[in-house]
Amino acid sequence: MRIILFILILAVAALLLAIGTGFVRIPMTRPAQPPKVSVNGKGVSVQGGQTPTFDIETGSVAVGTKTSNVSVPVVKVVPPGQQANTVNQAG
Repeated sequence: MRIILFILILAVAALLLAIGTGFVRIPMTRPAQPPKVSVNGKGVSVQGGQTPTFDIETGSVAVGTKTSNVSVPVVKVVPPGQQANTVNQAG
């Protein structure tokens, strides 16, 4: 039960972060209207209301590739018996 609550908290935090950074926008396109209720001598009559509608706009992430040259260092392996000669030659 705790893990479900933790996951829900993380989902709400991620949604708030996305809205706060502008990655997700949720503007209302149609406002809500409550139902109209009228009472008369014969009873109660109700005319339906209207639910709000929202248009969710999300950002996009572009992923691509590019070619680049990477310099690779040269690795030289020297056996233990030849290390002294190599240090003298380099110095």
